[in-house]
Amino acid sequence: MLDRIRRVYLEHGQGLVEYALILVFVAVVLIAILVVLSPGLGNIYSDIINEL
Repeated sequence: MLDRIRRVYLEHGQGLVEYALILVFVAVVLIAILVVLSPGLGNIYSDIINEL
């Protein structure tokens, strides 16, 4: 009985770690995209402000 409870607890913890790793990966990808696109986005924003 105790072994079964331990197994469920460990599997639950493993699932949380997997979700955390996925969130970290998504955050890193989004930051990389923003770094790559930031000069272009800055130019577009500046053009819009200059036109106003």
